[in-house]
Amino acid sequence: MSNLSTTLWSNIRTVQDFPKPGICFFDLTPLFMGNIELLTEALIASIPAEKLAEVDSFVAVEARGFVLASLLAQRLGKGLLLVRKAGKLPPPVVGVGYSLEYGMDRLEMSADVQPQKIIIVDDVLATGGTLKAVKQLVNKCKHEVLGVSVFLDLPDLHNDLGLDIWSVLDNKSQPEQAVA
Repeated sequence: MSNLSTTLWSNIRTVQDFPKPGICFFDLTPLFMGNIELLTEALIASIPAEKLAEVDSFVAVEARGFVLASLLAQRLGKGLLLVRKAGKLPPPVVGVGYSLEYGMDRLEMSADVQPQKIIIVDDVLATGGTLKAVKQLVNKCKHEVLGVSVFLDLPDLHNDLGLDIWSVLDNKSQPEQAVA
């Protein structure tokens, strides 16, 4: 395991049975407390350079995706588009309903943004339900998806999503002591 991976994992808290029994929640809050430069560099390094050269905007998935996509947009001088839960953005919006690993939800984004080349950014890829919904949403808005950047991929929990997925970490790189 690399020093980068070890450092990142040492700043992630795992919480068993949250938000419901059987779910292992990866709390990135400790990572956000003092590792922003390292986190930003790791995210940038995980995305192919040719995709970074093409991207117009990063699509941030509520809520921790907002943090990660903001870091990328600011550092790279790109735009930032928000995907939020229903009722949080002013109209006009486009929305899709979807199921996730512990319930149902609806996501929306602004409908009046001109089509762009985008990279979807989220914190953790588990079952892929949220990313499938975001893909539907950005397709409805006629954006071109270049790929998906996630901080942590849990590949055993999802099938092929039909998108290029770039991750900083996956759960196979998780050291034993990082499991709570």
